[in-house]
Amino acid sequence: MTDGPAGWAGPLHARVLDAAGIGTGTRVLDLGCGTGAFAAAAVARGARVRGIDSDPGAVARARTAVPEAEFAVGDAHELGDPGPVDVAAAVQLLGHVADPRRVLAEAGRVAPLVAVTAWGPEERCEVRAFGEALEPFLGPRRPAPAPDLDALAAAAGLTVVTLDAVVCPFTYADVDDVLGPLFASAIGLAAMGAAGPVAVRDAVLARLEPHRTGESYVLDNEFRVLVARS
Repeated sequence: MTDGPAGWAGPLHARVLDAAGIGTGTRVLDLGCGTGAFAAAAVARGARVRGIDSDPGAVARARTAVPEAEFAVGDAHELGDPGPVDVAAAVQLLGHVADPRRVLAEAGRVAPLVAVTAWGPEERCEVRAFGEALEPFLGPRRPAPAPDLDALAAAAGLTVVTLDAVVCPFTYADVDDVLGPLFASAIGLAAMGAAGPVAVRDAVLARLEPHRTGESYVLDNEFRVLVARS
């Protein structure tokens, strides 16, 4: 559920799988499955995965990418009866739903174990450099606070087992890898509309210079991983 360079989520997925004890035969319900990246990682561990997402296009892509799993269009707020589930996982989902507490409560209703992830505090996420670089063109930033996973779990009636942090490097191969997605994004287009592409390019690359090694750029970002029992 989080945009970034290809492969960025590998460490996050591995931490979730380890923390929740997902392995051969584990029945996993992947909430907000997107195009199937976490499902693929779970299947590679031998898990039996069902994924749901509200986006039919994402579900179609997941079915193609991970034919070993099952996918359906669905709402994480209303899971109905999904059948036997050992672990319900919400990987980078909570920032994209209307009611995170209800999503976690539903996950706990259908599974004895719930795994959930979220961005860490902004000061521990170096991708903030993009927003900082564009601030002169777009005005002051108002970053959202990191979700309080402990409090959300408690409000959903869950008992926290572990709460951990994992660093995921966002590695961009070169300048084109940095600027291409940015220039195609809503925030990039707004900045270019205000100042032009050259000014935006120069500001972003200057801000990212401390993160450059040769032609590539690496930005380390912290994510939180919570596992709870229902």
